[in-house]
Amino acid sequence: MMLEIQKAAQIIQEGGLVAFPTETVYGLGADALNPYAVAEIFEVKNRPQFDPLIVHVADMRQADILVQKFPALALKLVEKFWPGPLTVVLPKSPMVPDIVTSSLPTVAVRVPNHPLALDLIRESGRPIAAPSANPFGAVSPTTAGHVRNSLGSKVEVILDGGPCSVGVESTIVSFMDKEPVLLRPGGAPLEEIQALIGQVRVQTTAAEKPLAPGQLPQHYAPRTPLVLDESLENLPEGKKIGLLTLREPRDSTPFTAVEVLSYKGDLKEAAANLFAALRRLDEKGLDLLLAHPVPHEGLGRAINDRLYKASHKNQL
Repeated sequence: MMLEIQKAAQIIQEGGLVAFPTETVYGLGADALNPYAVAEIFEVKNRPQFDPLIVHVADMRQADILVQKFPALALKLVEKFWPGPLTVVLPKSPMVPDIVTSSLPTVAVRVPNHPLALDLIRESGRPIAAPSANPFGAVSPTTAGHVRNSLGSKVEVILDGGPCSVGVESTIVSFMDKEPVLLRPGGAPLEEIQALIGQVRVQTTAAEKPLAPGQLPQHYAPRTPLVLDESLENLPEGKKIGLLTLREPRDSTPFTAVEVLSYKGDLKEAAANLFAALRRLDEKGLDLLLAHPVPHEGLGRAINDRLYKASHKNQL
């Protein structure tokens, strides 16, 4: 594996793209300080350039180079959650190219909690800008196979680190206002963040011009139309319907296929299974997917956020 990492690091240094695992999802990475390399990310993903990227670093030393300052509350948070599924948004250093931040005065930074990701960053000697390694707006990849199926030959190297342990993207907290603001729920639960630093304002409306990744009103979407609904009533007749649910349903007969995220009702397990389950349903040639919301607490907040955005504008 070390030879693969060395090859991948060389590709990053030369301005190429590498897909690599993190604990959240697989990322499509490029040298964050090379604007031409970062432009290739947008082209391969067909991602709008007004949607900023997260920069992945190996440690605080590397993070300090990219930002102007770390407020005390941000430092307190990253000391607990880094490496891990937390991204902080801070005033950017002039060295960060505008294409990374969509010309915003801020940069989103995190330290991933995966050995291959950290080895790649250290071996390349570069901070790595990386959104999810899939076409823009589609279901996020949580295995190397997902990346191969969706991006294929567009990426020279895909580092295979197995299934992602967290399975939903990082939590994003901005420190640009007087109080911290949750821009995206994710793998670091809001309850744990607030227990550490106090009240965090939750941005409740989707952004047409996002301040961080994952804020657009429609995202993470399968090809099959998905409806988010707690009810099993008024299902359309004569349709092949798939069900995505936290626990096993009492009656599965109305459904052609069922994906249970956690038979124990465990939200951590459900988050890890979410995107893979969505992909399996999407591959079955169904007419409609029905998803049940999960309890809106802990990682359930992130799961519901992904399901809502995947189902945007779809109604029974």
